[in-house]
Amino acid sequence: MNKLPFLALFLTLISAIPVLGQSEGLTSSPYSLYGLGAINQTSIGRTNGMGYSGIALKSDTEINNLNPANFALTPQHSFFYDVGIRGKYNDYSNRINNESRTTFNFSNLALAFRIAERLGAGVSLVPYTDVGYTLVGVKTNIEGSEESFESNVNGLGGMSDLKFNLGYGITDNLRFGASFSVLFGKIEEEESFQVYGSALVSTEDTNYSGARVGLGLQYDLTNKITIGSTVQLPTSLKGNVRRSVIKSLDGVEIEVEEDESDTVSDFNMPLELGVGLSTNFLKSFTLNADYKKNYWSDTEQSENIGTYVDQDIYAVGLEFVRNPASYKFNQRIRYRTGFNYDTGYLSINDEKIEGYNFTAGIGLPIGRGNNSMLNLSYSYGSTGLIENILVKENYHVLTLNLSLEDLWFKKRKTN
Repeated sequence: MNKLPFLALFLTLISAIPVLGQSEGLTSSPYSLYGLGAINQTSIGRTNGMGYSGIALKSDTEINNLNPANFALTPQHSFFYDVGIRGKYNDYSNRINNESRTTFNFSNLALAFRIAERLGAGVSLVPYTDVGYTLVGVKTNIEGSEESFESNVNGLGGMSDLKFNLGYGITDNLRFGASFSVLFGKIEEEESFQVYGSALVSTEDTNYSGARVGLGLQYDLTNKITIGSTVQLPTSLKGNVRRSVIKSLDGVEIEVEEDESDTVSDFNMPLELGVGLSTNFLKSFTLNADYKKNYWSDTEQSENIGTYVDQDIYAVGLEFVRNPASYKFNQRIRYRTGFNYDTGYLSINDEKIEGYNFTAGIGLPIGRGNNSMLNLSYSYGSTGLIENILVKENYHVLTLNLSLEDLWFKKRKTN
């Protein structure tokens, strides 16, 4: 079988996803207004249904993108692909009214393969942050007077994370991994308002880019218990902004300010540490438990109405499969559930924007003789609270991942 056409199609999709993500939007959260946007928790394949846990998850049948060390377990002759789509329904409420929105887009593209004995590699593209907000009736005082005007603000875009992973098995029980991420994206903001009969539209396109290095480790304490750890080193993203203003008077548009480029302050990414435990018990169950600490306060960044604070994330996940090697379809189905709690990285009026979500998922085998799987995951979560100027966000997320295994360069046996 010729693999080149499929690989070319995969690379074409990779180049197209950032454009799709920025034009359609992956979120409508009001909290995506701050910083680089709302940080995306959605992962790849099976971990979406397990509370987004899996730092120590030992997997040689699917891609585990949460720890680069796990790529060392990619089997010889195997080539894994994972393509995901995500739909999200958001419901917002404050002291005045309620509002709901639905967004739908791609969630990830990933592949993994074996390079040499004990050495595996992988490439993935996922949205790192999502921006999609609308503010209506924002009041601003006119400088030098007691009058004010109202404007409408729309934001769209986000950051993408293109990650290259390497995993090496130092021994049969110890694996080490490294990752190199390229973060890039654009945040578009448009503000429209009327002053003294004139309508003005101000647009601001901010581009950020930078690189980041990560490390990972997995160690098998026994054949049923694995521990893992990850670290993402701090870095700074460079940015530039293009601004333009168009004035409309009696239906005639006049360009007040042409597109002008300017640099913006670097956005500092924090040191991120993670530890995890994964265990198999009663032959059919897999349990994950993760803890992550993100040191946002060390970045010394702040927002107009908030500050960045250290973030703690707790995640736990459970999977059940009766017999993954069975010839019976129903015995190879995987059932998953999990819980995730995030203390938040932003504090507004001394209130941290914390959140939680419950997840459930199912993995349906595709064919026999390989590890291909159709993974369907559901998540219900909540962020924020109704207090002062804050908004409570409840959401439902449905994720569909097509996780495929192809066999390369394997000799066929014939009688």
